[in-house]
Amino acid sequence: MSMSLAAIRCVKICKSSICLTRRYLWVSSKSLMDRAAMEGELRVFIVAGEVSGDTIGSRLMASLKKISPVPIRFSGVGGSMMSNQGLKSLFPMENIAVMGIWELLPHLYNFRVKLKETVEAAFQFQPHVVVTVDSKGFSFRLLEQLRARYDQQRADGPVHFHFVAPSFWAWKGGEARLRVLSKFVDHVFCILPNEEAVCESNGLAATFVGHPILEDVLELNMGKETASHEWKITGNGEDFRERYAIPSGATVITLLPGSRLQEVTRMLPIFSNTMKLLKDSFHELITVITVAPNRLVDNYIARAIDTWPVPAILVPGGTQHLKLKYDAFNFLCRRAKLPYVRPELLLWSCSLPAKIPYISLPNILLDSPVIPEALFQACTPAKVASSLKELMNDAVLQQQQIVAAEKVMELLRPPNRTVNNSEPQDMKWTPPGYTPSMIAASTILSYKQR
Repeated sequence: MSMSLAAIRCVKICKSSICLTRRYLWVSSKSLMDRAAMEGELRVFIVAGEVSGDTIGSRLMASLKKISPVPIRFSGVGGSMMSNQGLKSLFPMENIAVMGIWELLPHLYNFRVKLKETVEAAFQFQPHVVVTVDSKGFSFRLLEQLRARYDQQRADGPVHFHFVAPSFWAWKGGEARLRVLSKFVDHVFCILPNEEAVCESNGLAATFVGHPILEDVLELNMGKETASHEWKITGNGEDFRERYAIPSGATVITLLPGSRLQEVTRMLPIFSNTMKLLKDSFHELITVITVAPNRLVDNYIARAIDTWPVPAILVPGGTQHLKLKYDAFNFLCRRAKLPYVRPELLLWSCSLPAKIPYISLPNILLDSPVIPEALFQACTPAKVASSLKELMNDAVLQQQQIVAAEKVMELLRPPNRTVNNSEPQDMKWTPPGYTPSMIAASTILSYKQR
């Protein structure tokens, strides 16, 4: 056909009881941006369901606006960060922030209502691109139903991107689920170095764009004189100590209870009881608790510290408080030599047995238990307290974690080939300009239907 944009309609070719049905798809010599240019704008429907996704989504929106040659119009679901980039959320992001099957059950009706509402809104928006960020339970149902809706209407559908690859690769038999995703996900942005190859080998197009922490580094170091090739987190621990009048001889432990209410309500009581067990073992024990920019989480933690066994300092989350968070980490690293324990309480487990023995990102990437973990039934105050005591009194273990942290940061950077392939034609990227969101944005804008 000589048309620049043709469609292959569903046809059935039957011969000797063999029937082949081909899904309605684009066959196009034009790129996604060619289509957007003809219509005078690029329409992006973007959905995030939790705090971390809101941050990733807002950065992606900013990057798209920065390098897109045509105006961009956004619609979808997100939080305050995405709102700052021009998104008017269909409903509060917290309405779809559900962790797992047991947490989902009491909210199942509302979940289905919001899913139907989002699918309809996306279809009416007529986007060129749909981007979902993490929250795979909601995201994949949305993308699957939206693709089915366009197929049913035999209409030109948008390109589907998903940011943050699902960790199916961590479970035995889980990779088969990636092959299913390829039916309604066109491209995945991976944040871990091993994920791109796993996705590609299972028929799912993917790009390792680097970990979001790299953008924390860039934002934190903005305006500072740092080596152009360094992705190094810096902070001012002395500023943090003075701000909160922390005594020079105090022992400080930081707690990261999570960003979703379900996980915070599970973890905070364990942390509280752990501090009870430790308060007599360390001089002037103080806890620093990071609080996600989630109203429900904020309120819960504020109430919980009324009965906290030791003094507590709350550090607000969100990119607007990035400096304060890393000032706190800098203070802790200088004093405590970076001791870290990963407690995790999982009240139910996946039916698929795990292929890997770890849950902490440094342990997974390095294939070594450099971070002590307390998982499942072992996640008790006594176990966590014991691991912390051992780590805080062992200089060798502390040094191992410091070295491991540097290795992990290197592994989380995108490879040079990805940077070079994603570089816009009229823009030369120099470190650290090739952030995950910028690589993802460039990949979206240069996308051509396979």
